[in-house]
Amino acid sequence: MNPMANKVEVLVDGGKASAGPPLGPALGPLGVNVMKVVQAINEKTAAFVGMKVPVTVNVDPKTKSFDVTVGTPPTSALLFAECKIEKGSGTPKSAKVGNITVAQAIKVSRMKLDSLTGADLKNRVLEVAGTANSCGITIEGMDGKAFIAAVKAGQFDNKIK
Repeated sequence: MNPMANKVEVLVDGGKASAGPPLGPALGPLGVNVMKVVQAINEKTAAFVGMKVPVTVNVDPKTKSFDVTVGTPPTSALLFAECKIEKGSGTPKSAKVGNITVAQAIKVSRMKLDSLTGADLKNRVLEVAGTANSCGITIEGMDGKAFIAAVKAGQFDNKIK
């Protein structure tokens, strides 16, 4: 992209962006085909339906070409979606609000691949487990500490590969 590109950063509903505000008014003056941009955003955010997703659109003012970069919702929001809950526990040590499977923890860690620091899948699943623990979400019925200990002991190696 041209270094003189115009950048538009917005928060959209996953898979449901429209030509209305905030996108339309921001993109219209740049002379780009707004519907094509909206279509590209919706294709790239389809996996995040029901969540707010950060999106950056770079528009080249000369060629009117564009590219769309999609951020990912916070790990906690992805966990809430997996549990089908609105928010985490106010007292996560005593009140649990949901439970996910190892497969769901792996799914969330793959969705957050670009922003988790773990060197491999096992370490990224451990990061997701830490977030789940602080939200009052159990994994395989275990609280975060017990699950992390089980993963480190190799109990889920057959699933996490």
